[in-house]
Amino acid sequence: MTLQGLYVPLITPFTAAGQLAADELEGLAYRALDAGAAGIVALGTTGEPATLTSEERRRVLDICAGVCGVRGATLIAGAGSNSTVDSVRALLTLGATVAAALVVVPYYTRPSQDGVVEHFRRLAAASPVPVIVYNVPHRTGLPLSAETLCRLAALPNVAGFKHAVGGIDEATIAFLSRVPAGTAVLSGDDLYAAPLLALGAAGAILSCANVAPAAYAELIAAWHHGSIARARELGNRLAPLAAALFAEPNPVVIKAVLAAAGLISNATVRLPLLPASDAATTDALAAWDGVPAVQH
Repeated sequence: MTLQGLYVPLITPFTAAGQLAADELEGLAYRALDAGAAGIVALGTTGEPATLTSEERRRVLDICAGVCGVRGATLIAGAGSNSTVDSVRALLTLGATVAAALVVVPYYTRPSQDGVVEHFRRLAAASPVPVIVYNVPHRTGLPLSAETLCRLAALPNVAGFKHAVGGIDEATIAFLSRVPAGTAVLSGDDLYAAPLLALGAAGAILSCANVAPAAYAELIAAWHHGSIARARELGNRLAPLAAALFAEPNPVVIKAVLAAAGLISNATVRLPLLPASDAATTDALAAWDGVPAVQH
């Protein structure tokens, strides 16, 4: 499959009573796609999937699939854990409406680099849809070398990577210089999206695009179309927004900003997350005001 452009990992809005706000989720999905996103990610980290029941996770997938079907957009679903057997089971439950699965590098267990490759070899072989490797060392505790990333890219049915290593490090540069044709690298770090696009990333999966989807869609398009001055301007103006939205654990500030803007009814999160502070919300709203208008 071809992965290019912006994919928005949607928050999961809740009612004031803590229930899934289905209508609000549907509205956010339409907003993201109508702003220029190529697709959406359901049940990513930003969607608080660890706190959702199995019934809620299925409902989220169904809602997102319905919107993507109407708009002809790509639906990516978060799936998998640090258990290979359980991850295979999760992948096998994905419905036909899911275009790809976003699967995190095994966390907490901290297997060897060879173990990571074998984990994804078995997942990719069993998965009914292409696999996107979610490389996020600050959450998994397991950095991957450029050599390991290249080995993963060579596996059949691995379509790409969500690359979120917290910077532009030596392994990132080496991997981007060697990534095979047909394998998409998507930035997963909002703050470092612009430099990763400059190095050749095909697109991005960005939590901050819940707030400013049009601006992030234009940022990616500008790099792809060679509009370097505009891409640099957008990257510089979006950086303070990314920093502000991640000032407290994701997605608490994002939810607070969306609630303040009237895009969701409230900013409810589930424990162990706590609501955003007033100061973080105020700072993020001010940073959002500094994002330039989208050029058409």
